Amino acid sequence: MITPTFDNRDGFIWYNGELKPWRESTLHVLSHAVHYGSAVFEGERAYNGKVFKLAEHGQRLIKSGEILDMKVPYSAAELDDAVIETLAANNITDGYIRRIAWRGSEMMGVSAQTTRINVAIATWEWPSYFKPEERLKGIRLALSKWARPAPNTAPTSAKAAGLYMICTLSKHEAERNGFADALMLDYRGQIAEATGANVFFVKDGKIHTPTPDCFLDGITRRTVIGLAKARGFEVIERAIMPEEMAEFEECFLTGTAAEVTPVASIADYTFTPAHVCKTLMEDYMALVRGEKEAVAAE
Repeated sequence: MITPTFDNRDGFIWYNGELKPWRESTLHVLSHAVHYGSAVFEGERAYNGKVFKLAEHGQRLIKSGEILDMKVPYSAAELDDAVIETLAANNITDGYIRRIAWRGSEMMGVSAQTTRINVAIATWEWPSYFKPEERLKGIRLALSKWARPAPNTAPTSAKAAGLYMICTLSKHEAERNGFADALMLDYRGQIAEATGANVFFVKDGKIHTPTPDCFLDGITRRTVIGLAKARGFEVIERAIMPEEMAEFEECFLTGTAAEVTPVASIADYTFTPAHVCKTLMEDYMALVRGEKEAVAAE
């Protein structure tokens, strides 16, 4: 089955305060965001009709805009309501939500003080998940040649569209070579994250994860840390060097799209998804699905 392109679909997109037909939700080629990357966004998921961590995503979009000197012209609560409205308009219960705010076409140049800050919300179906036994086989990651920048060279605490250029380059190269994704180091040569997900390692029953000082402290990341602590796992946030991967037993990624995804290998380093991966996968899915046996998260 051929999947329709994202510009040619039925449905509605919330665009600057109103629902517009999907195909009419466009922007001008001279929009500042197209030329200078002046956009911030959020990726979210709805499960059984409820958006997971709805408020947190709305608050982060506003904060990312502030970091990029963009005042989003709606409150976080207004945008949360718009997400619900857009899901209902498209009759989606299990799906993906993309909120984005960007500078328009009122100015063309590096300076953009008088550009309009536009906001749109789109949502589409995202059904079916891998069976747990399939996911527990783990994915393969390459090591990227691109590094996460230092905080004084880029707005690393914002979910800024421009910061994902090196993620696209990294993922394209990994996929060309038969990998599912790539692990990125930071400007110091320490382990940072995958192209769109945070990374965790397990050794002797303890969970280790890089300190998010030059990449996003993901909403899913914080949720999974809460689930792990509720289970009694010790979680250690610290600087991790690449050569330490030889000593780790398990590895997994976390993110809105990745959820909790076990990793079988990173370059020449191998891992065996086992008890910790399986437990956190199950706890996370129980939490987002609203099942009674879910373990409370932070």
